[in-house]
Amino acid sequence: MASMKLPDSVPSPTQGSERLSRAFQVDENVIVWILGHRNAFQRKKIKEIYQQLYKESIIYLLHSKLSGMLKKAIVLWINEAPERDVMLAHEALKRRKKINQLQALVEIACASSPHHLMAVRRAYCSLYECSIEEDIISHVLHISTSLQKLLVSLVSSYRHDQEFVDLNIAKSEAAKLHEAIEKKQLDNDDVVWILATRNFFQLKATLQRCHRSAINSSGNGDLNFLFRAVILCIDSPEKHFAEVIRASTAGQWSTDKDSLTRAIVTRAEIDMKKIKGEYFKMSNTNLDDAVAIDVSGVYRDFLMALIGGNILFSRPVSSVVLNHGKLVLFGIYFW
Repeated sequence: MASMKLPDSVPSPTQGSERLSRAFQVDENVIVWILGHRNAFQRKKIKEIYQQLYKESIIYLLHSKLSGMLKKAIVLWINEAPERDVMLAHEALKRRKKINQLQALVEIACASSPHHLMAVRRAYCSLYECSIEEDIISHVLHISTSLQKLLVSLVSSYRHDQEFVDLNIAKSEAAKLHEAIEKKQLDNDDVVWILATRNFFQLKATLQRCHRSAINSSGNGDLNFLFRAVILCIDSPEKHFAEVIRASTAGQWSTDKDSLTRAIVTRAEIDMKKIKGEYFKMSNTNLDDAVAIDVSGVYRDFLMALIGGNILFSRPVSSVVLNHGKLVLFGIYFW
């Protein structure tokens, strides 16, 4: 359930490419307006046509013309989903940021399909000439052996993607999970094997038989934090991403724009409407209002476009205006 709004009449990829070429020379608001209102297929065609027309990569231009979080968000957005997740996984491992950044690996493995995970693994090897597993293992000083064990198992698995549930297995494995939580043995071989190999339908049946209070109070360490992220991504991805956004905008991680950007960009075309609903239940606040308050500038405008909110242009209205739903900048129609 995507939240972003598409034009009633979408210009062709050629028109989009030509307008973006003018926008690179004029105003980043136009870039936001165009790319923030195109779906994955339309963005892919624009990339292809732009390369044909101007003999250069639009991604290269975005890197050179934009800066800061706006650049990061738009570059992630214009890449296809597997390449986008590769960038997020590589950044989480290489930059050695806080533990919450490693949620990106959990989300790739547990909040998307097995086929998507395989595509990410292939793209990672192609781009960086090593596997995700190798990069996880190579960060011995950054990640504990328990975290390595969990993350390697998650990203290297290939789950059966059919709806098959054995209720006897669900009952038995729920007991194993509960025992491991009580004994604080979250890196137990049985726990890791269950979470990394069972299909999502089987896992949801298992989690329904677990005491949620026990899961929520499993501890405060890094392993406990990622364990809860795994459980929530499997059981309710929209709740997980709503919590990521809530934490990043509530100041728990000092306005974590990396997590905010990741959650919005990766889920805008998947389940953002559900995420907005869960966010409201958690905070009694609209996600649109939280984003509008917490971030600023054209970066804010871009995130607002992806969540389907009202864009508050950072430029004076004298230079950027709307005319019958079309963006007009200095007399040029960009919609």
